[in-house]
Amino acid sequence: MERSRLWHDSPMAPPPASPDSANAAVGQRLRHLRERRGLSLSALARAAGIGKATLSGLENGTRNPTLETLYAIATQLDVPLAEVLTDPAGRSAPAVVPGAAVRGTLLEVFHDPGVTSELYRLEVHPGRTQTSPAHPRGVTEHITVYSGTLRTGPADDPQVLRAGEHFSWTSDVPHVYAAVGDEIVQASLLIRYPRPVP
Repeated sequence: MERSRLWHDSPMAPPPASPDSANAAVGQRLRHLRERRGLSLSALARAAGIGKATLSGLENGTRNPTLETLYAIATQLDVPLAEVLTDPAGRSAPAVVPGAAVRGTLLEVFHDPGVTSELYRLEVHPGRTQTSPAHPRGVTEHITVYSGTLRTGPADDPQVLRAGEHFSWTSDVPHVYAAVGDEIVQASLLIRYPRPVP
């Protein structure tokens, strides 16, 4: 098993918007992955369901990436999210990626025969529901709640989890994350992407 440790106890803060920041590294990686797939800016934006100007801003490092947007792009590029957030040497950028309700911190990436796994620390903030797009076929999510109460899982059949509870589902369908009540939810999330064995 090959393991890449990416971040340690990173503060939960939004990524900076400066083109000289980690956003620029994400943008360069997005451009590289898009060009490797032979896709134009317009074609990838259309397939991911985002505006061409949004994708251009991400590639130029002038827009803050969100989880929803990066997942939509990564799905169309047929890569795990970690491949967007890390360079080929395993260096990370950015430490924290915010979404509508979730702040996710990528902690480690594991490469085993036939599967790539990503381990995230999640904060789910109350008052909002985050809907994530479907991942590629066969991707699974495994979440454990440490504090608070979380509603999560497939959008058409989410489950309510309390502290100490665990839930897994096949996430090749739209899925949701929402804190139940007023407490911020602390959780860990493992995402497993099946990959062909060379």
